[in-house]
Amino acid sequence: MAFILDLGSNKLIKVEIISASGKMPTKKDGWKFDWKILSKEKGSESYVLRLKDTSQNIEGILQLKVESNMLIMDVIEIAPHNLGSTNKRYDFVAGCLIAFACRESLKMQGDYRGFVTFTSKTNLISWCKSKYGATQAIGQRMYIDDVVGLKLINKYLY
Repeated sequence: MAFILDLGSNKLIKVEIISASGKMPTKKDGWKFDWKILSKEKGSESYVLRLKDTSQNIEGILQLKVESNMLIMDVIEIAPHNLGSTNKRYDFVAGCLIAFACRESLKMQGDYRGFVTFTSKTNLISWCKSKYGATQAIGQRMYIDDVVGLKLINKYLY
């Protein structure tokens, strides 16, 4: 079970994270990525976060890949109406998606079980460290270990 915060009412709203299917958002819809194309990439799996039972609106999307037994959070995007600090509709969308990636990693076997790696934009490195407990490895490459991942799961995926 996961919840995001409706900033208008200050209430938690039930959401679900499911495999991406159907109509996917594109750059024409105001998104930074063309998810219609990304969601069809071989060797990856895309997941959407949407309000449970009430809406088909996508609030965020995550693309995961596995390489060398390591889970890679390849792309994560929050819906345009959930960005910024002034007109943002929902909060906790990124946290829910990142926690979901951590939970998926715990289902894996091998040396990197519980670890999620990703490449951060340079201007977001400090934010990823402080907000999500990510560790910077080399350059823009970051990871979330199993201990931090469990904390994120407990915080965002009740």
